[in-house]
Amino acid sequence: MSATPQETPARRGLVAGALDLVERVGNRLPDPAVLFLLLMLVVWALSWWLSGLSFDAVDPRTGEPIVIRNLLEGRSLTGFMAAMVNTFVTFPPLGVVLVAMLGLGVAEHTGFVSAALRAALTVTPRMLLTPMLIAVGVLSHVAVDAGYVLVIPLGAVIFYAAGRHPLAGIAAAFAGVSGGFSATFVPSSLDPLLSGLSTSAAQLIDPTVVVSPLNNYFFTTASTGLVVLVGWFLTDRVIEPRLRRTPVDGDPSQMPKLEALDAAEKRGLAWALASMAVLGLLFVLSLLPEGSPWRAPAGTPVAAGQSDLLVMQAPVMQSIVPLIFIFFLVPGVIYGMMAGSVKNHRDVVKGMSKAMSGMGYYVVMAFFCAQFIWAFGQSNLGALIAVEGASGLRALGLPLGVTLVGIVLLSAFVNLMVGSASAKWALIGAIMVPMLMELGVSPDLTQAAYRVGDSSTNIITPLLPYFPLIVVFCQRYVQGAGIGTLLALMLPYSLTLLVCWSAFLLGFWALEIPLGWGASYEYLPPGR
Repeated sequence: MSATPQETPARRGLVAGALDLVERVGNRLPDPAVLFLLLMLVVWALSWWLSGLSFDAVDPRTGEPIVIRNLLEGRSLTGFMAAMVNTFVTFPPLGVVLVAMLGLGVAEHTGFVSAALRAALTVTPRMLLTPMLIAVGVLSHVAVDAGYVLVIPLGAVIFYAAGRHPLAGIAAAFAGVSGGFSATFVPSSLDPLLSGLSTSAAQLIDPTVVVSPLNNYFFTTASTGLVVLVGWFLTDRVIEPRLRRTPVDGDPSQMPKLEALDAAEKRGLAWALASMAVLGLLFVLSLLPEGSPWRAPAGTPVAAGQSDLLVMQAPVMQSIVPLIFIFFLVPGVIYGMMAGSVKNHRDVVKGMSKAMSGMGYYVVMAFFCAQFIWAFGQSNLGALIAVEGASGLRALGLPLGVTLVGIVLLSAFVNLMVGSASAKWALIGAIMVPMLMELGVSPDLTQAAYRVGDSSTNIITPLLPYFPLIVVFCQRYVQGAGIGTLLALMLPYSLTLLVCWSAFLLGFWALEIPLGWGASYEYLPPGR
């Protein structure tokens, strides 16, 4: 990756040289598993140092002053040891990744994924692969976190099969799935979750305020186009040209080539797609009845205008990953039987085993990542950072436009340390929503600013629970890929989205374009 005498960073341009530097420095960091271990030790040390200090910051979740818990105290250490196994096995991304990969592993092993992609590439213009992939990544938010384990690895496969660099496919898909997390043209479970927290925060000063679950729908829908255009430009004009110097030296067996389908493959693909269509039809029919068991149980609170299929209590929303497993397992097996790549049930189990053997490195990283996140949450350091940051922004008394940008930047910064979107908004929103309501700003606008910042830096924080998994995906194609490689890939997306998306929000506000259903820009207290 170092520059040759004829190709210096100055000649390649300032941007390419800077990204090379980020990659070199980042790849010199310890292995991700060790990095999470070291970060956990830092959290322990900080918790010991700050536990003896008093803070005026009030935790909006409890109404009490924030107290830093000393993780080196005896009870804390024994509690950490007692919870270690449960912390690991209940780490949310672990089960999501492994279960989904079981089905995907069979589909890949039998050749179904390769055949489907090769067939799709014959009708998709090469120049439209990038925007198509990013748009699919944005749409994957409907399936909660499925995009991380489904869309991103397929992005690499699609690009490689089309003769393009697979890491560019990973970068484009990651930008859509995670960088565009708050851009969506189909409402997801995140919308009612954030609006509920905004309602709670607003009612601290006005009990009559109710925030609509679709209060940012017009903005997030329009933002989809922005994310696709920004990602398309950066992938094709910045990321992929830079990757030309990065050799693809991974396992050739995992890199499908763009070859014409033979008769057996065409037959297998036709039967597999037919089975997938039948499964989809049966699934849709099972959703339609009013008494469908997929719907939320009777008595579950459902916001106005929201379907009881889209609340998190609905079994269908809790079954996304098992559905992915089935929707790839069944067509994968049928394809193999018809194409001749599956002779018996042992071939199916072999596909699952092969998928799991490739996830060993991720499981190790997930263990240390889970322990770090647990320790960080127990220490209350994240809450202190979020609350103090919001209070400092309030104290500056800046003009509204600058304050909105400040909320974006604060959210982006806190996002580097606190992964959960709802946890961050519970902390930041409880302060920023009432504060800006006092200045005449609606909760809808404040929430939109938060969503911009929260999305933009998802793709550059190694503390994102799925970040180690993306590194593993990169290593399938480039063996020397590491944290620095992924950071260098995603930094242009993050910074460009942060700037362009903030300007996009300010444009909405300046032109008074509606943010969503039942939303406003101004807040008027009762009686005014």
